[in-house]
Order: sequence, then C-alpha cells, then structure tokens
Amino acid sequence: MSDDHSNSSQNRQSWLEKLSQAFAGDPETKEDILEILRAAQRRDIIDEDALSLIEGAMQVTDMQVREIMVPRAQMVIVNISEPPADFLAKIFESAHSRFPVIDDDPDDVIGILLAKDLLGLMLHGNLNKDKILDILRPATFVPESKRLNHLLKEFRSTRNHMAIVVDEYGGVAGLVTIEDVLEQIVGEIEDEHDIDDEGLIKPRGAEEYAVKALTPIVEFNEFFKSDMEDTEFDTNGGLELKRFGRLPKRGEAVDFGGFRFKVLNADNRQVRLLQVTRI
Repeated sequence: MSDDHSNSSQNRQSWLEKLSQAFAGDPETKEDILEILRAAQRRDIIDEDALSLIEGAMQVTDMQVREIMVPRAQMVIVNISEPPADFLAKIFESAHSRFPVIDDDPDDVIGILLAKDLLGLMLHGNLNKDKILDILRPATFVPESKRLNHLLKEFRSTRNHMAIVVDEYGGVAGLVTIEDVLEQIVGEIEDEHDIDDEGLIKPRGAEEYAVKALTPIVEFNEFFKSDMEDTEFDTNGGLELKRFGRLPKRGEAVDFGGFRFKVLNADNRQVRLLQVTRI
C-alpha cells in the first residue's frame, strides 16, 4: 500500500516537474501558453482530454454572449395573454425546461417559466394566468457583449440557468443558457431530447448564420441553395479543414463558394461551430 502511494507521489511530482520545465520559457501571451500545453500533450505530459478542456476554458474568456446565444427568431416564448391550452403544446413539443414569458410585447420579458412548476398547477386544476404569474422566476438580462467567463461566474453565483440577451437599444436579441456556455468548454452536451439533424444551421442576422461543423454538406447545400462539393467529405467541417490545410483556430476565416467561414469554436482536435456569411 505504501509502495503504491509512493509511486503515485513520484508520478505526480514527475508530472509537475515536466510541466514546470515546459513553462520555463516564460510565456507572454495566451497563444504562447497554448503552444506550450500542446507541446506538453505531444510529449504525453497531459492527455488530449485535459488539453481540450484547458483550451475550451481559455477560449471562453475571449468569447461574447452574441457568439453563442439562441437568436430571437429561434426562441420558444410563452405569451401569458394566450390561453394555457395554446402554449402548452408548444412547451411539450420543444422539450425545453425553461421559457421566457412575455405579455404581448416581445421585448417585455416578465419572467421565466419552469416547465416543472406547471405540473403542480395542472395537477390541481389551477392552470390560469394569475396562478402562472405567481410561479414565474425573475428574468436575468445580459448585454450581447458580455464575456462568457463573466456570465458563467454570474450563473454560478445567482444559480440561474438562463439569461435574456438584450441589444444596445434594450430590445431582446436572444437567450443564452448555462449549457450553452459549458458546451464551449467541454463540447456538445446532448440529452434525450436532442435531435442530431435539428438546429444545425441557425440564422443570426442578415445573411449571417451559425453552422455546426457536423452539418452534412448535403443539408448545407439544400439550406443555402449552394453546390459545395461532397465527394471527398461528408460534413461542413471537413470542407473547412481542406481549405485551411490544417486545423484552424478560433477567429480564423476562409472564403470560398460565395461564403465566408469564420471559426467560432474549435479545440485541438476538431472544429465545432462556424459563422457563415454570404459574400
């Protein structure tokens, strides 16, 4: 038992010594640190999963809410002025757990409705406007420019899981959840309600779209009425790798086929999310 503990301590010390040596070059930028960590991974000082998490965590400090939010057009909203029977079907079909609630004006979010809070009202036959207003949770509002690391800290301190994103004029621009932020660090988080072929392409503005790298080229062509070649690769991410000739980093962009493809999210192994703009 003592030998095992001794070996474990020696291995831990060896790992720390190697990592300390790797940082002996006194890095000056985040990119310097990442290059050192990638070199450490190639030397088996840290594994690929650890490197991916570190890269994701560092990437979050540079990203803003506008880059990952669900745009307003894609939000599932409850209008409290509608009869409950009208929005219940929408709630069940979406399979989401939280819903922004408005009172006719789309820019006036009066609270957040949790699907689980509806169960008690339904059980006792109290599903009416006044009772629903009583169970609404306060809505949190954040600007589009808010940094993701600051938002994650806010989510943790307030124990909120959703925030309404507002533009510079105070209008609703979209929403963001804690899951959206965590996915930038650990990768896609799928649950039993996720459907692989839905939500691959999301409009973000005039001629601008967020496109998952796993989007099949066939679906990309159907959506954009384009004719991207699909003989060598199956996914949009594969095309980007071919054009770059390497694994691109976040923020890098390439133009081809009448579009500009900018990398919004990537780690040391794959591209995850792209911003696609017609040019």
